[in-house]
Amino acid sequence: MDNLINHPGLIATFTVVIVIMLLLDLGVFNKKSHAVTNKEAIAWSVVWIGLSMLFSGFIYYYMGIEKFSQFQSAYWIEKALSVDNLFVFILVFGFFNVPKENHHKVLFWGIIGALVMRAIFIFAGVELIKMTYLPEMLIFGQLVQINAVMTIFGIFLIYAGIKSWFAKEDEDEEKDFNRSPGAKLVHKFFKVSKNYDGDKFFTIENGKKIATPLFVVVAVIEFTDLLFAVDSIPAIFAIAPDDPFILYTSNIFAILGLRALYFLLANFIHLFSKLKYGLAIILAFIGVKMVTAPFYHIDSLHSLMVVGSVLVLSVLASVMFPDKPKA
Repeated sequence: MDNLINHPGLIATFTVVIVIMLLLDLGVFNKKSHAVTNKEAIAWSVVWIGLSMLFSGFIYYYMGIEKFSQFQSAYWIEKALSVDNLFVFILVFGFFNVPKENHHKVLFWGIIGALVMRAIFIFAGVELIKMTYLPEMLIFGQLVQINAVMTIFGIFLIYAGIKSWFAKEDEDEEKDFNRSPGAKLVHKFFKVSKNYDGDKFFTIENGKKIATPLFVVVAVIEFTDLLFAVDSIPAIFAIAPDDPFILYTSNIFAILGLRALYFLLANFIHLFSKLKYGLAIILAFIGVKMVTAPFYHIDSLHSLMVVGSVLVLSVLASVMFPDKPKA
């Protein structure tokens, strides 16, 4: 928590930027629901990535190269893992036949929910890590202090990486998203209309206020992001386990650019066909880093180089060796 206290200016800057951008996004540029064009998606992607890099420049100026490297590593790890999650979003929208002009609103409110959930996970996780250091012990002739939570996270990420590498591509395509806990929760407490009513979450039918399918979609997206956080949050803890400021700001900047990235991904999905293998390597690498941390420290700059190299190679492999069209 010391970094939060020592740099109130950075906290204020982060808060002001996020609030202003969200207000501009929903209240000015996207006041009316519309289908987002490639040009608009590219512009917003440039804006969000530019703001993220500018903020990392402030971190470098005020906090030094180590914190800058931590921010960059956590940002690109979150960004990379988010792309995998966006594939599921595409399937969810297709399953519920959501009109294209309503995609942005669903993603906006999904991300608002993510802002809250990530804050809870990250700040609670940092405190949990602080409380779970085991007493120093002698292992292989070396005096080390193992953290129980970080070791468990590491083993889980290695498993997740291996599972991701061998996962079948059509597993998610066969899912019935009406059986998602998010959808079941909405149907349990609300009567749901069979028809959309523009971009409204609730409508009036037979004199009664009921939920629309769009509200169900938001609930499914929120639950999907909750599951996604199970992978992504432990991964970034390997970067800066004792600094919630770096973890939260990098995480939020990464996910706030997801809506624009989603619309690009939907149209250029072929550029990411080999990404799952890159993500598998990144998850396994971060897991190994967590498990071996008490014995050998891999600094943030080297982690950033590994993550960046794997992502670039994944995209290049996708372009050079595209998947064959399905018959």
